[in-house]
Amino acid sequence: MRKKLLLGNWKMNKTPSEAKQFALLSKDMVDNAVANNIDLGVAPTYVCLQTVKENATKNLIVAAQNVHAADHGAYTGEISIPMLKEIGIDWVILGHSERRTYDNETSEKCNAKIKALLANDMIPVYCCGESLETFEAGKTASFVEEQIRKGFEGLTPEQAAKVVVAYEPIWAIGTGKNATKEIAEETIASIRAVLRDMFGKVAEEIRILYGGSVKPNNIAEYMSEPDIDGALVGGASLELASYQALIENLR
Repeated sequence: MRKKLLLGNWKMNKTPSEAKQFALLSKDMVDNAVANNIDLGVAPTYVCLQTVKENATKNLIVAAQNVHAADHGAYTGEISIPMLKEIGIDWVILGHSERRTYDNETSEKCNAKIKALLANDMIPVYCCGESLETFEAGKTASFVEEQIRKGFEGLTPEQAAKVVVAYEPIWAIGTGKNATKEIAEETIASIRAVLRDMFGKVAEEIRILYGGSVKPNNIAEYMSEPDIDGALVGGASLELASYQALIENLR
């Protein structure tokens, strides 16, 4: 049985003082998640990572929103794996649709980052997902398959098992639109089928999250599907009350 995972992507929100307040008040929420066998985490901005890590309970996963594949060098504005490791960060989100759209993040770049993270005993959360145009053209499965194959290229089954996948239909992020639970399950099941073709039975161990306007009032529907192992959440993770409600409705 794959353990459920809720990961909140804060995007470009919260100052360090706001992040500290969230972390200090999150203990009961995290304890509730642990008691119900749910992994719970947040992905703050770079300037808030150490603040959250130092002020939250150790059971709260703290993830970075991106990282560079090189461990140092002339890459202005980037953050390296050794920098993250020194402050205790061992989870990183990669390939989010906003980074693919605004920062030319490609599946090939993500592949290099995944390999670098795994070499450093860190956990990549690899995002994939299609545009509304691709969805309406009926090309979701082939589009997402290409993202998965390129992102996981060159990995061993043992390495692949350590990666978390997050399927986020771009047309359902921040738009108020939702993929139905059937659409989400169909695509995530197809992702697992691709992983099964690439890595065999290890595919049954890989956690695949759904992301796309996940809210307290709809999370239970998605989590009822057999291939959906949790959620990558945006706005609903910014406030303790709404994040707590997600946990309550996921149980």
